[in-house]
Amino acid sequence: MPTFTAFTKTQGKAPAEAIGEALEDIYPEPTGVGVFEIEDGSGLWEVGAYFTEEPDDIALALLAKVHNAPDFVISELPETDWVAKVRRDLAPVEAGRFFVYGSHDADKLPEGKIGLLIEAAMAFGTGHHGTTLGCLKALDILLEKGVPLDKVADIGCGTAVLAMAAAKFTDQPVYASDIDEVAVEVAESNVRANDLAGQVVCLEAAGFNHETLAKMAPYDLVFANILKGPLVALAPDMAANVAKNGHVILSGILNPQADEVVEVYSRNGFNLVNREEIGDWTTLIMVNFA
Repeated sequence: MPTFTAFTKTQGKAPAEAIGEALEDIYPEPTGVGVFEIEDGSGLWEVGAYFTEEPDDIALALLAKVHNAPDFVISELPETDWVAKVRRDLAPVEAGRFFVYGSHDADKLPEGKIGLLIEAAMAFGTGHHGTTLGCLKALDILLEKGVPLDKVADIGCGTAVLAMAAAKFTDQPVYASDIDEVAVEVAESNVRANDLAGQVVCLEAAGFNHETLAKMAPYDLVFANILKGPLVALAPDMAANVAKNGHVILSGILNPQADEVVEVYSRNGFNLVNREEIGDWTTLIMVNFA
């Protein structure tokens, strides 16, 4: 079955949401509509739709014009088994002492490395992206320093790769939460595949907004590999839930955004310990001195 996409951009959230709502009413109907902020500081939002029938380019052009947006870019996607493609294309990743791999590469686990099995699935965090890689390398730095990991949380866990990495170094449960139900299901599947059931507890939650996360605070280490906007919004809750001298590993931050994140967390009682850029992305290690 062919798949068609149609994308446009607009300045600001309100017009983007208006276009997204209008897309629901056109014919042929899209199978999905997404409205996303482009996290580059430009203030632009992207609106996209997916179709199983070729969309009406005239209707889309009129819709864009009504909302003062650029014309939709319409594309037909080739029929692809994306999970199979990911399995073929994603080679194992080494990050310090960690080795992230799919089951098809199980025979490549080097001696002395800590293996983290992550299958291709609908959740973020395979180790190939600069943010996940940066977080694993940051954890490696803290382990080298002997930072205690008695209580650990992974906020916005995706595949739970970071929670599982930390779980290799603590006898206590590690809490992995995500706002997305599918991500939580994927995380639970990965936890079982790595024989960490019970040692990594997966929760559906926005930020720290879960009774279990609240009960177990304060934490020695919190991962938050999300995006700049949510990271900034999370700073006060992070200060409230991280123990004194506890650490946070923050990523999902474009390099030009890093100074702002550091400044916001500094105002909330954190000092910068380490900063690393991998490609377009920055990972921060900060410590709670308040």
